[in-house]
Amino acid sequence: MKASVEIRSAPHIKGPRSVEQIMANVVYSLAPVCAFFVYQYGISAAASILVVTAACLLAERAFVRSGTQAGSLSDFSATITGLLLALTLPPGFPLWMGAVAGVAAIALGKALFGGIGFNVFNPALVGRAFVQAAFPAAIATYTPSFLPGRFTQFIPSSLAWPLMAPADAAAWLKAMQFDALASATPLAKWKFEGALTAIDDLLTALSGHIASGPSPLLILTCGAYLALRRFMDWRIPVAVLGSAGLAAWLIHLADAKYPDAFFVLSSGGLVLGAVYMATDMATSPVTPRGMWLYGGLIGVLTVVIRYYSGLPEGVMYAILIGNAATPLIERVTQPTPFGKGVSIQARKSASYTLHPDYISREEAGAKTPKKRFLKNKGKS
Repeated sequence: MKASVEIRSAPHIKGPRSVEQIMANVVYSLAPVCAFFVYQYGISAAASILVVTAACLLAERAFVRSGTQAGSLSDFSATITGLLLALTLPPGFPLWMGAVAGVAAIALGKALFGGIGFNVFNPALVGRAFVQAAFPAAIATYTPSFLPGRFTQFIPSSLAWPLMAPADAAAWLKAMQFDALASATPLAKWKFEGALTAIDDLLTALSGHIASGPSPLLILTCGAYLALRRFMDWRIPVAVLGSAGLAAWLIHLADAKYPDAFFVLSSGGLVLGAVYMATDMATSPVTPRGMWLYGGLIGVLTVVIRYYSGLPEGVMYAILIGNAATPLIERVTQPTPFGKGVSIQARKSASYTLHPDYISREEAGAKTPKKRFLKNKGKS
């Protein structure tokens, strides 16, 4: 009886992991985050997630069938794009605009470059950037979380149709006895009002009447699952959050009018971006040193944009800039092969003896001798 032996070339890994398996685990880890988002904002958030994800899937199917891009719906990449994109949009964002965002994410973020694995920028952030430029008023309109009746009625602006002005969110909140400041995000409150939200409210996102996204603690827990299962490299999230915290701490020490590191790390979409968007395998470096440099660039840029620009949030632009810098980062952080660049003089002065007819690959490529063989040893 012969034993079957399977021979594989390097690299040798513990077990085969397909793209579908990796992407499926990312979807599993996003499920609690999406569920918490629905718990915060009710049926409006649920409808937004469904519509945006469906738009991404339909666009993906159309481009794959037309031969514009590689991939398939079974690899779950379009599903992840839809879920992440929906989590970056306001819960009351008009549903038809969310569908436009989903189509733009696939068309401009993936199909334009050839499909999964070929995209230069994170598709979800490409869709978010597109609708931020196309619908600036709608993208900046938020509502407080945990509103009464959120599971029985939609946020009025969600049901707006094309060429139709969305419902006035301020008037709707006033009718529910909420002031206009209640609809501002914690970053917008600090940027334009100078008010800081309590850190514990930001970390858990369980305090009512705050226009915030899913809990950063929950996102970190789900990200830890991916890191422990080796579906995500931990270096990038640690570099993003660590550099952002350090930059915010140094700026706060220099000028106390800027918030401290705890507020920066727990507010906005920094944690979501660090865990799920900056770690996109196709758009991030693969070298360990490159991951640290890439994450550090994103973290510092996020703080700089938040503090010194007219925008309250800067994670999206920081990650897109990091994606654009990835090829350069990989070039400068590529490990040097052993022996490359060693001069002929250094080889001659080596402590070990080389055969007199030895020729390196560099020398062979520069000048190929007509005939050069190792001398045959005589018979002893």
